[in-house]
Amino acid sequence: MTDLDSAPPTLWRSALAELLGTGLLVTVVIGSGIAAQRLSTDTGLQLLENAIATALGLGVLILLLSPVSGAHFNPVVSLADALLGRRAGGGPRGRALGVYLPAQVVGGIGGAVLANAMFATPTAISTTHRATPATFLAEIVATAGLVLLIAGLTRTGRPVPVIAAAVGAYIGAAYWFTSSTAFANPAVTIGRIFTDTFAGIAPASALWFLAAQAVGAGIAIALTVLLFPRARRLATTPAALPTGRSSRSSR
Repeated sequence: MTDLDSAPPTLWRSALAELLGTGLLVTVVIGSGIAAQRLSTDTGLQLLENAIATALGLGVLILLLSPVSGAHFNPVVSLADALLGRRAGGGPRGRALGVYLPAQVVGGIGGAVLANAMFATPTAISTTHRATPATFLAEIVATAGLVLLIAGLTRTGRPVPVIAAAVGAYIGAAYWFTSSTAFANPAVTIGRIFTDTFAGIAPASALWFLAAQAVGAGIAIALTVLLFPRARRLATTPAALPTGRSSRSSR
């Protein structure tokens, strides 16, 4: 029997983990949103149910798939990891990055279709308009906070269980302290276009959210360089990516 835990992940296996992880994350977000909508007429309670399910689901997915792909599940996290990892010889690059990003987007769309199907809801383009100046700013803040959190924890060598709990907790909190409910993820944002339910977002609004997420990621990268200029290796996981190096220090 092959010891998969000790075998370095291949690119296809890492890409599959990113596709699966991002897809299941979107399934959790949309599925719990539909369930909340059916269980309660109170919008606040619906959001609470949606936030708790997403925070818990995200933490579980990070724990499960981090040893395979680093558990990015988010194009701006992959891009930030690639840029920040250049000097330390880590982060996805070249072919790996070119495979990760489409895998995450395809996974996000597939996750939306799966969630719709599980609740017998037609897959349709969302008609929910969310873009306002306030939600644009909120997405910048939410994304900057998320990317800075991940980069800071990984560059200071925190173990995966700590990172999983912290990222889940942050997203759960950001549902409430941002007016956008913290999408903070281009792949998830694109996936949520394909559901006209509680968690959906209209394409016109999605474009503004994507722009805000890019700005937020840029701010986070700058803050990471200032606050955590040197990366340390993770203590308990290789978080290895198939870039030609044996291990790296950031997910």
